[in-house]
Amino acid sequence: MTKEETKAADSAGSSPGCGTADSSPADGKGGLGQLLAFAGERRWMTYAGCVGSAVSMLLSFGPYVCIWFAARDLIAVAPAWENAVNLASYGMMALAFAVASILVYFCSLMLTHLAAFRCASNIRKQTTEHLMRASLGYFDSHASGALRRVVDGCAMDTEGLLAHKLPDTAGSIAMIVGMLVLFFAFDWRLGLACLVSVALSVVCLAKMMGGRGMDFMTRYMDALVKMNKTGTEYVRGIPVLKVFQQSVYSFKAFYEAIEEYVRLAQDYAVEWCQKPQSLSLAVINGVAAFLVPMAVLLAPGEADLAHFVTNVAFYAIFSAVIPTAMTRVMFMSDAVQTSQDALNRVNAVLAAPVIEGPSASGRAAGRVACVSSAASASPATPRDNGIEFDDVSFTYEGADAPALDHVSLRIPAGSTVALVGPSGGGKTTAASLVPRFWDVDKGAVRMGGVDVRDLDPSDLMDRVAFVFQSNRLFKQSILDNVRAARPTASREEVAAALAAAQCDDIIAKFPRGMDTVVGSDGVYLSGGEVQRIMIARAILKDAPVVVLDEATAFADPENEVKIQAAFKHLAASSDGTPRTVLMVAHRLSTVVGADLIAVLDRGRVVEQGAHGQLLAAGGLYARMWADYERAAAWKIANDGDGADGAGDARAGECGAGGGTDAADAKVRDAQRASSDPQEVA
Repeated sequence: MTKEETKAADSAGSSPGCGTADSSPADGKGGLGQLLAFAGERRWMTYAGCVGSAVSMLLSFGPYVCIWFAARDLIAVAPAWENAVNLASYGMMALAFAVASILVYFCSLMLTHLAAFRCASNIRKQTTEHLMRASLGYFDSHASGALRRVVDGCAMDTEGLLAHKLPDTAGSIAMIVGMLVLFFAFDWRLGLACLVSVALSVVCLAKMMGGRGMDFMTRYMDALVKMNKTGTEYVRGIPVLKVFQQSVYSFKAFYEAIEEYVRLAQDYAVEWCQKPQSLSLAVINGVAAFLVPMAVLLAPGEADLAHFVTNVAFYAIFSAVIPTAMTRVMFMSDAVQTSQDALNRVNAVLAAPVIEGPSASGRAAGRVACVSSAASASPATPRDNGIEFDDVSFTYEGADAPALDHVSLRIPAGSTVALVGPSGGGKTTAASLVPRFWDVDKGAVRMGGVDVRDLDPSDLMDRVAFVFQSNRLFKQSILDNVRAARPTASREEVAAALAAAQCDDIIAKFPRGMDTVVGSDGVYLSGGEVQRIMIARAILKDAPVVVLDEATAFADPENEVKIQAAFKHLAASSDGTPRTVLMVAHRLSTVVGADLIAVLDRGRVVEQGAHGQLLAAGGLYARMWADYERAAAWKIANDGDGADGAGDARAGECGAGGGTDAADAKVRDAQRASSDPQEVA
């Protein structure tokens, strides 16, 4: 595939209708439209809440008008105050307006909160569901801390906009319109003086939100996501830091992320916003500085001085709403920027490549299989459980060299095939292509003669069981952890799987047995014990194909013996039919009994054959086996006199010659074991 074709394929993979961004309910809409689309059937509550907030704000003007009427009547009859007979009525009207404003605002916020909660819930659900369908390779390049920030934190950011800022903005707009009407209803000259502060405040806001302020929120959220990601890594690495007596400063990535966040926040708040924000606060809270000089200039020419003083009193009192209005506008601008950035990040997650049904275009593009309803309606069915790599090439995104380069390998149904070789040779990558954790760039991976991209993804997952070198148990009971492979399994079936995986000793040491919750009340399992639980899960799944990726990586000798015994049960299905086993291993002792051993080096299959054949060939495998035997025979020896040099000499002697007989014996045992194809070790 040419670079141009690859770019076209990537573009197709990220376009709507290709199982990526089309997961969003509001493609083609603006930011607010997409958020409201997430709210679903409750979006009308947002509209109603905004209208109610605007009405509430207009009602809040009522007390000010009532105060003006009261001041007018008092000034008109001064100093005979007892003649002002309508003061009580004005007071009751003002109270009624205030109570009505509060009640309408409360109901409006209830509506917007219900819509916001539904929106945030749907964002979390849709991003989580999409991530469940994303290829495993996506998680290799996207840290869990960053994804958690998007799924949870970004949903929370949008919640604040819809629940508070949007109705407050509607109220602010109504407030501004109402202010303009009232400012010019009584005395347009005094109203114009009050609007000077509003105009200056708007200029200051434009200064803060424009220029560098436009991209601040994006960079701010980037820094926040980075700090979340590195913070998660730091927490996971605390045991290592404590062992070596290090501090947070030694965890350079986390420290630099914090420093970057601090610098960014300080630069924006102090360097960029300090002066305009200070000026804005000064002018909107100092309306009297414009109103009083205007009143002094106009008073000498007024014919009805009492009426003029009443108007001045009204503007002096009513101008108190100006800071509230401008503050809401400022907070709204910040909320819009935050929510837009959050929505962009959510859309980026929803655009993650997913593993969908079969499609010819998906095979052409290689990495992302697009949805084809016609093809997926009748997916192909494998004739058996054999696996074939047909001239497979694959390169990780951003890598210079291919991880697999024209690999061809046939794994007959019911056979056990081991992938070995130096680190970075492509073993795990090859195993990952079978269940479509990645899709090939060139060639094809077939199961039972059918390209895995032409299989229904659910059917493919049902046919493959996995045991990885690093596994994590859920904070649930052992029963539920194993039952995750087949939720409908009975307790008896789970118990049988645990017994087959050599987990009886694990169950026996806990009073609650299978119902023991892992990770609570001091219940923790060793790496080898976790591996055995994972094997029990794979046995319970009863899939015809098993992929083992260095399943004995964290096992001590005792656990390794039990894991090897569990492999015997894993190699055969519940009805006794041999499973197809593809195992990745560094410990060569675990693969001597495999039907076929494929040696991968630098992304190519350089050798393949049985253990004895590869030893006789004298190639890379034979050299690896010799190195393994020397490592197995090596031991630290000390003659007891504390002479380090003598101890080192004896250790070297054991490695070079003292272990020769033992090595020869192990080779003979391994060759005898290789005659039994089901004896994995």
